[in-house]
Amino acid sequence: MEAFNELAEQLNKCQECPLRQDCKGTVGWFGNPTSPLVLVGEGPGGVEDDYGCPLIGPSGQLLDKALWSVKMTRDRVLTTNVIKCRPKGNRTPNIVEGEFCAQRWLDKELDIVKPVVVVALGSVAMHYLGNPDMKITRDRGKWFKTKGGFDCIATYHPAYLLRQTGKFLVQSKWDVYYDLKAAKEKVEAVRPDYGFSSGKPVNLFELFTKR
Repeated sequence: MEAFNELAEQLNKCQECPLRQDCKGTVGWFGNPTSPLVLVGEGPGGVEDDYGCPLIGPSGQLLDKALWSVKMTRDRVLTTNVIKCRPKGNRTPNIVEGEFCAQRWLDKELDIVKPVVVVALGSVAMHYLGNPDMKITRDRGKWFKTKGGFDCIATYHPAYLLRQTGKFLVQSKWDVYYDLKAAKEKVEAVRPDYGFSSGKPVNLFELFTKR
């Protein structure tokens, strides 16, 4: 899509906030820009900053497994983040930083794609797309409208799953499974012919090189 290519060029030149000074470069999006389903994470970590691809590190690999469990692959959906530059020390971006960046980039992405469903991965995405009073442990799995009017469901960020053990890990994985399944089914009610899978999981490290 020409509009997406133009937005990518603008993003690559962005120097609008201090976060850009502490990372290798901006990290945009990956996947199908015509996808009716968009997954929004928090922001790049170290591996994402190295490769310039969202959710390519351990969290992203776990996300790929979760998507595969509901017969979706990364090349058939669109993955992106609230924050486009890795915060120094991999810290969690605050609400002000999230709003500053997302208003410039994420909002434009969603406006171009006009997805049927948005999935908020974790608290940072849920707070921006919904409101700061929401809690991931209380509000995940519930439908709400984003500021742009898109249907949205929040689920746990894969990084959260990586920190869980025992029965909490098992329960969290099932929660994510059912949330992704609900998101897919809501899209299919509107776009029944859309193909969510290309047949096998995508190896992002074959598509991106370290920068």
